[in-house]
Amino acid sequence: MRPPDSEGQAVAVFAALTDPTRRALLEELVRAGPATVTDLARRLPVSRQAVAKHLGQLAEAGLISSGEPAGRRHPYRLEPAPIRAAQVWLAMLANRWDDRLTALERALDATDTKESRNNE
Repeated sequence: MRPPDSEGQAVAVFAALTDPTRRALLEELVRAGPATVTDLARRLPVSRQAVAKHLGQLAEAGLISSGEPAGRRHPYRLEPAPIRAAQVWLAMLANRWDDRLTALERALDATDTKESRNNE
């Protein structure tokens, strides 16, 4: 059984990942490690204000967190747990579909077997 909030966590992750700028920010954090808003704005064709806004949305989804400040610099880093939660939710959903498809396959096989016997 899944925790009651796993679907909500998955929805937050999926919503955050719908935007190409947010995906680019995550990819940059994966590629280069923790970075500040200013660092990320320099690396991507996005304003500092837009980067800050998107980082806020990623933080709301739990995908990133702000590390220990170094003076006025606040590095952001990835948080893998929400992605794992979304993967677990997707796997659970896939398993349900697999179970349903297996049941359908069995029902069709049983019907075919019954029809074969009736035709003999």
